[in-house]
Amino acid sequence: MAASESDDLFAMPALDRGAPKHNFPHREMPGPEAYQIVHDELMLDGVSRMNLATFCTTWIDEHAQRLMAQSVAKNIVDKDEYPQTAELERRCVRMVADLWHAPRPESVHGTSTIGSSEAAMLGGLAAKTRWRKRGGRGVPNFVCGPVQVCWEKFARYFDVEIRQVPLRGDRYTLHPDDIAAHCDSNTIMVVATMGQTFTGLFEDIAAFSAALDELQDRTGLDIPLHVDAASGGFLAPFTAPDLVWDFRLPRVKSINASGHKTGLAPLGCGWAIWREPDDLPEELIFDVDYLGGSMATFNLNFSRPGGQAITQYYDFIRLGRIGYTRLQSAIYRVAEHLAQGLTATGLFEMIHDGSPTRGITAASWRLPADPGFNLYDLSERLRSRGWLIAAYPLPADRQDETIMRAVVRHGFTHDMADLLLVDIDRCVDQLRKHPLSSSLTRREAGGFTHDATAAVSDETIAAALNLQRSDG
Repeated sequence: MAASESDDLFAMPALDRGAPKHNFPHREMPGPEAYQIVHDELMLDGVSRMNLATFCTTWIDEHAQRLMAQSVAKNIVDKDEYPQTAELERRCVRMVADLWHAPRPESVHGTSTIGSSEAAMLGGLAAKTRWRKRGGRGVPNFVCGPVQVCWEKFARYFDVEIRQVPLRGDRYTLHPDDIAAHCDSNTIMVVATMGQTFTGLFEDIAAFSAALDELQDRTGLDIPLHVDAASGGFLAPFTAPDLVWDFRLPRVKSINASGHKTGLAPLGCGWAIWREPDDLPEELIFDVDYLGGSMATFNLNFSRPGGQAITQYYDFIRLGRIGYTRLQSAIYRVAEHLAQGLTATGLFEMIHDGSPTRGITAASWRLPADPGFNLYDLSERLRSRGWLIAAYPLPADRQDETIMRAVVRHGFTHDMADLLLVDIDRCVDQLRKHPLSSSLTRREAGGFTHDATAAVSDETIAAALNLQRSDG
């Protein structure tokens, strides 16, 4: 019998009207039609692999995808029901502790988290609790340079003062000589960043430790370091192994990192590791027995998926040190190639050139002179070609300077970098011939100032700041 028109999915009743948007729908619809509606709407999203603003994994292999699908129903907190998932998480904790040179990896306290933001907050809570146990009184504080927004959330949510040291001179990161003046008896930690969100640069954590050693010798203040290694934690051990930033420094008490960034795990994977068991106060550990067996938990989230930790273990055993070194080195080569191409235009001044000893697999740059457009304009033009690369102002005391940053991740190839460079040349040529209208982003950029009639909208600046400060 011949098929009727109604046999075609796109002639089905549910697709003959708009999708529910405001009220909870009354009627049900068949799965294929519901799937098609959602699938088609998601076509309006950007292409994730062309999103060079995000730090997060945008490509995983088919085996990782299968493990994620097979683990979709596993709740990682149900350690009695899913004991092998719990075991794989414990193995990952020991492996990461070993990677970061913990004195006794087999006995450290550590946990997977939903991302590095949760892991960072756990590190901060541990530092605050240790400070209280030492007799701390009043309002606790922590000292940092330009940081990811999770640290501002930690300060606000957990009643801790954030002492964010302003940038000065030509500096893009916190420097050791800026630390002591901001520390006192209520300082619970100094947060060092291994891969700064704004520029991708590493901070000099060994020098931070030395500065705090000198402060202790002079004042008696013993202030620990927490390292936010959201991106650098799975790069430096393989591509800059002589760079001392981790538990080789006794003052480093805790480290957080994102498995779902340079650790290559799917979205939703972070890690928090403490140097010694005593560095995670027992007051933060809860024992629960209502899931079928007694278990310890010290996460902010309770129920969460187990597939990310399972897939992280797959990545670890598939690649090992040799494989991670080979793969991460290849990504750095692409970042360096992109930086060299940008330099060759003669327009841009590189802030981070993709060097593995200076920062993460990224390139960041500024406009040292006025070519008749600004970086917001370039970002807008590139978006028309599918590239998502944010332009944004630097933090406090350098907000008159605008930069761009492209994060190079697993799956972004040399050829894709070539395509991006061609598109940048094309967009620059278009901007010179046809400047964007003054209603678009026009303000101080790259150290020069445009007319007041060409000001950036508050909404544009806010959107750019939110994009580059967010976890992704």
